[in-house]
Formats: sequence, structure tokens, C-alpha cells
Amino acid sequence: MTRSFHKMHGLGNDFAVFDARETPLAMTPALAAALADRHTGIGCDQLIVVEPSTIADVRMRIWNADGSEVEACGNATRCVAALVGRECSIETAGGLLSAAPGGDGASVDMGAPRFGWEEIPLAYAMDTTALPVGWEMLEGATAINVGNPHLVFFVPDLDDVPLERLGPQIETDPLFPNRINVNVAQVIDRGRVRARTWERGAGLTRACGTGACATAVAAIRAGLADNEVTVELPGGPLVIEWRSGGNIRMTGPATLAYTGEIDLEAFR
Repeated sequence: MTRSFHKMHGLGNDFAVFDARETPLAMTPALAAALADRHTGIGCDQLIVVEPSTIADVRMRIWNADGSEVEACGNATRCVAALVGRECSIETAGGLLSAAPGGDGASVDMGAPRFGWEEIPLAYAMDTTALPVGWEMLEGATAINVGNPHLVFFVPDLDDVPLERLGPQIETDPLFPNRINVNVAQVIDRGRVRARTWERGAGLTRACGTGACATAVAAIRAGLADNEVTVELPGGPLVIEWRSGGNIRMTGPATLAYTGEIDLEAFR
């Protein structure tokens, strides 16, 4: 069965987006992983299926490159808003979001962050503002759920952290029953933070929208940054706004690279 798809990206975090609002698409973990393969498939960090919703304008489902379905993806949310082409509400497994396209991207209300240990979730109760555990030079992480689970480590020099080695160790640690996304961040000043993300199920990515949100919230909550902060990722910057007790707003680009067709039966 041949289906059209959109290859899109947010700051280099790339997606194969299937619009299933009119024609349903049955997606499985194995099919998602096969399509995401960069050598034999379309190639992407995440595969996105846009479906009808009974509670929002559209429903967005997200599969990582390893085939695991996840709750949220900030960069993909901007891409879906750009695809819809107007202000819209988006149902995700991580909650209901609202987004509006504008310029070369979109602005998204990502909802309120959650800090309870059981909301991350962690395997057992502990202080999520500074976890009393560590992995080599990475210690004292903040744990935050921004639709999906994140750790944020603040470090003196971002480039000194071997995230490609430590990321998978931390992601799969038994402390995190649903695995976890791992962010390392370096505060430049009160309006700028550099960050890198090891994304659960996808590995190192050029940008992670929810990772930028988690990083900004952690910095603001710790008094290291103002309520609006630019998070500089390897793929480029995202602007994150948050005030204690409120929702997170993320603004950044969303780019359509090309539209194509693919025979899904060849991958089943």
C-alpha cells in the first residue's frame, strides 16, 4: 500500500509525518522502526502519525527510531501545527497541547511541568530537584516531566561530557521504569543556556523540544535564568517561556524538507 508522507524537521530533529486524518494508518513498533531506519527506510528520529481526535483538532502519535511509542515531542508538535496550517489543539499521550504556526515555525503551549517523583516516574521516592545519585561527573540532576520524562544536569562545560557514552547508561537505569531522556546544560547567562540531549529511544539528536523545555524550566526554577530563556541546541535555538505555576511556551522553526510516497507493504 503506497502512502504519502512529509519529511519535516525542527532544528534538524527530523520526522516522517503521515497524515492519517482521512485515511487510517495502522502503525506498529516494527513498522515504525523499519521506516525510521536511515539505511533502508525513510530515515528519521521519530515517526509521526496525525489522526482525527474526539477531544482536539488532531491527535499526534509518536514512535521513536527504535519503534517505541512515546508521549510527547516538542519539535514534532511544531511540525504538526505547521502541517495543519492554523491555530489548533493537539491530543498527545502526554496531554492536550495548543499550537499556532507563525513565520517559519510555530509556538506551542506545552502545558505545565510536573515534578513529583511518581509523575516522572522514578522507581522510588526521592527529591526530584537534586537526585541523590550520579553517573561519573554527572550528579545532582533535576527530574521533570514535560509530557515525557527528562533529567537535566548542569555542567561547567558542555563539551567535556561524553553524552554518547553516559546517555544510554542513564536512560536505561532501573531508577527510571519508563526509561528517561538525558539533558546536559551549560548556563551562559540569564537569558541563554547551551544544551545537548540523549533522547530516549533515539540517541543523540540535533535538537529536542521537550528537552529544551525541561532544561529551561530547571534553570528558571533554580534561579539560574530569567522567565524567558533561549536554549541553544546543536541544531539551533528555541525560545522557552515559563513562570512558576504556569504552562511552558516553546517557540521555534518547523521545516518541510520534502513530500514523498512509500510502499508500506515492503516494510511489513
